[in-house]
Amino acid sequence: QVQLVESGGGLVQAGGSLNLSCTASGLKFDEYAMTWFRQAPGKEREGVSSISFSGRRTFHRDAVKGRFTISRDNTKNTVYLRMNSLKPEDTAMYYCAASPGPYGGSWKSDEYTSWGQGTQVTVSS
Repeated sequence: QVQLVESGGGLVQAGGSLNLSCTASGLKFDEYAMTWFRQAPGKEREGVSSISFSGRRTFHRDAVKGRFTISRDNTKNTVYLRMNSLKPEDTAMYYCAASPGPYGGSWKSDEYTSWGQGTQVTVSS
């Protein structure tokens, strides 16, 4: 079975940083685009950052541009999200998702075939 396992969430003060990771198994990782989504209580799930199968193309929603960096290591079947200058509005459950469309950049949840269980990020003011 396909498994995506996120880690690295936690509680940080505004302005701080966190590094998330997501390790995949059960799929040909280097053929999948990977995207980080997030969902805060009472809000819709939204795409945050996305990366193509090769890592050569990356995408970010406007709210995190300049603060978040997505990367991947296909030798480790792992995608990362480095989050700097965190704001309280970044507080959410962060999910890793995989799409067989390899180029990335889609914020449409139904285009992703596999999801992790999520890791909680809480940013205090």
